[in-house]
Amino acid sequence: MTISKRPDARYPTDLRPLSFELGLQRNAAGSVLVRQGNTHVLCTVMVEEKVPAHRMASGGGWLTAEYAMMPGATAERQRRERPSVSGRTAEIQRLIGRSLRAVIDLDKTGPRTFWIDCDVLQADGGTRCASITGSYVAMALALRKVFPNRPVTALPPPVAAISVGIVQGELRVDLDYAEDSTAEVDLNYVLCPSGIVEVQGTAEGRPFPRERLNAMLDAAEAACQSLFAAQRVALGLEP
Repeated sequence: MTISKRPDARYPTDLRPLSFELGLQRNAAGSVLVRQGNTHVLCTVMVEEKVPAHRMASGGGWLTAEYAMMPGATAERQRRERPSVSGRTAEIQRLIGRSLRAVIDLDKTGPRTFWIDCDVLQADGGTRCASITGSYVAMALALRKVFPNRPVTALPPPVAAISVGIVQGELRVDLDYAEDSTAEVDLNYVLCPSGIVEVQGTAEGRPFPRERLNAMLDAAEAACQSLFAAQRVALGLEP
């Protein structure tokens, strides 16, 4: 069987080049610029020493996320979303928050709120996935700063996300915008070591068989394992 190469010379299950640049904002408890191919997202974490009303009685903390596309992120200027946000933005914000809350034990953080901001500086597909993967690294840095005496091994387990799709009948991992915009099937997959956090999948035209879904999930899980290893290296841990 012939395995085709994609327009950027990747094989179908190859990830785009991935990097994490730490500590860009000195006022943030944790900050990371994640570059995944030509998608670049600045993920920052600020800490507020109070919690919303629904967490006051718990004695624990809270985590929430905001997401925005910067005006120059795409070929046409993105208008700033003021004072409200679009439905897509609200959905992505909730997804980022759910993903991080899945791995962080907020009952052990004390009564403080962690604000995650994901600002897309450049968009070329997979912005929500890159935001989740980068936010975990930023949160790990923030937790180290808030709890400097905790051992490194006390960091929460990782969480990462990847896009998978069927493009021209072929399963491909980590779609760029050109692939995502023409995909017959599009899926976003969020994983932590203990299991699946969320799966968002859509047939963009004709329905697809269960076998295709299984293959996509297998490819996404393998990709997330690679992302976990990259996160650990960025944090100075054993890969």
